[in-house]
Amino acid sequence: MSFVVTARKWRPQKFSDVVGQEHITTTLKNAIKNNRIAHAYLFTGPRGVGKTTTARILAKTLNCLNPVDNEPCNECEMCRSIQSTQSLDIIEIDGASNRGIDEIRTLRDSVKYAPSRGKYKVYIIDEVHMLTKESFNAFLKTLEEPPAHTIFIFATTDIQKVPLTIVSRCQRFDFRRIQLDTIKSLLNKIAEAEKIKIDDKTLTIIAKKADGALRDAESFFDQVVSFCGNNVDTGTVSKMLNLIDEEVFFTISDAILNKNFKTVYEVSNKIYENGWNFIDFMDGLVEHFRNIMTVVVTEQAGLIETSDPIKMKYMDYIDKFSQGDLLRLLNFLVKVQQELRYTQNQKLKIEISLCHLIGLERSSTINELISNLNSLPSYETDAKKQNQLIPPEKKNYSPEIPKRELKEVPAEEKYNSSTVKKVNIFNTAPASVIVNPANFDFSTIVNKWQDFINIINSERTLTLGQFVNNIKLLNLEGNKLNVFSDDSNAKETLKLNEDYITKKAHEHFGRKIIFQITENDIPAVKKSVVKQKSEKNDNPEEKDPYISAIINDLGGEEIN
Repeated sequence: MSFVVTARKWRPQKFSDVVGQEHITTTLKNAIKNNRIAHAYLFTGPRGVGKTTTARILAKTLNCLNPVDNEPCNECEMCRSIQSTQSLDIIEIDGASNRGIDEIRTLRDSVKYAPSRGKYKVYIIDEVHMLTKESFNAFLKTLEEPPAHTIFIFATTDIQKVPLTIVSRCQRFDFRRIQLDTIKSLLNKIAEAEKIKIDDKTLTIIAKKADGALRDAESFFDQVVSFCGNNVDTGTVSKMLNLIDEEVFFTISDAILNKNFKTVYEVSNKIYENGWNFIDFMDGLVEHFRNIMTVVVTEQAGLIETSDPIKMKYMDYIDKFSQGDLLRLLNFLVKVQQELRYTQNQKLKIEISLCHLIGLERSSTINELISNLNSLPSYETDAKKQNQLIPPEKKNYSPEIPKRELKEVPAEEKYNSSTVKKVNIFNTAPASVIVNPANFDFSTIVNKWQDFINIINSERTLTLGQFVNNIKLLNLEGNKLNVFSDDSNAKETLKLNEDYITKKAHEHFGRKIIFQITENDIPAVKKSVVKQKSEKNDNPEEKDPYISAIINDLGGEEIN
């Protein structure tokens, strides 16, 4: 006898043999048991999932002479004739070849004749969506009220093309894709019966390639056995089917963790040399990171369609990727997946995209950032450590002062107590400088004022030199230093340079000082200012500070 392909040799002959469609087979068996047989059925679903097979089993069961538990016996004369396609009561029609109105008219005329030997005359129309609109319309009346001995079973892979007027006259059954584990289990059963040695990884490769179609899986199985013989090798199967090795995807995910950009070009070159499709590679990479996301979220590998060894490898990524990072990676890959289809140089596009993928930095959640900030050492601890490293003779505090807890004192509070202020590391001098406010008064500023002026002149002669030279000290109120200046732009100059002057004053005097230009009428101060101006005018050799700064800093010379 000639060779029979696996899809035909192992075609189910009973409802119990149909795998993955238990929700349909159970309903049909109960309908037969309760004698609730409909006059029209519509089977819809993907290719190779058992639509035509189930239709044949239903037709055989309805005409079986000795049914057992609402299943055909497969031994009576009617069952044998149906199996050998010799029964005149089971009519199978190809909708693509008999789609015209003339064929439907012929079918409509033959419906009224009673079955020759069986109980029912069953019409199985495969790919019914290929019928023309006129054919469907001509069939409506017959389908709605057929003779009692006539049953119609329609099968289609494209239910959208079937008119609603047809769908509403049928009992609709939606067939599902066959699960990967179900396909693997059936192929393993067939391999054992055929005495073919095949491992779980190879079965997984075949089942994934079939994409839920059992007939496709059985066709791949025959092809693999023809190439490898009775001892099927995983590597040979991958090369024969030109499938991308899953290890390539793990290489990419490891390169992202290790920031290894060299891997990008190695993988790209491997895809090119093996003749793999770059679009298939990107599809597989998206699925790969989807699997990692599934493992990270659920902390189990049960929802991944792959072999057991590969599932264990995915489990190793639980603590290596965060959910936020995986979402960013998947969003980026989906975008590249769409762009790749319209790219002329797909190899270059893959290399650039993978380099971007590896270059992405890990993200942190707000909770993680707050946790990291809370784990930092406190300021008081750092200040104490720094203070211990400073020699006693250089510490700016009296050894006789008793130790007390550092307390925050508002900036506007006057220092009229012996409270020690904690230095703010963001706004003040180094943390090792601790000032005793009781030892600070207006005379301290007066004594160090000329040195302060010299510092400002050395750093900002052009912008602040004349301003500080014209300032006259009045008094100190808390941390506010009242000063007087006859410069009309004094207030504006102080406002523009307030941060710099305050910082320098704090570094020089060891205390935060706020400069405040007073507008009070103080005759003595004004008189002193006028006197200083007259002395400057009497001395023609004395130069304006701005002119001196320009000559010294910019290399100019004065022209009379």
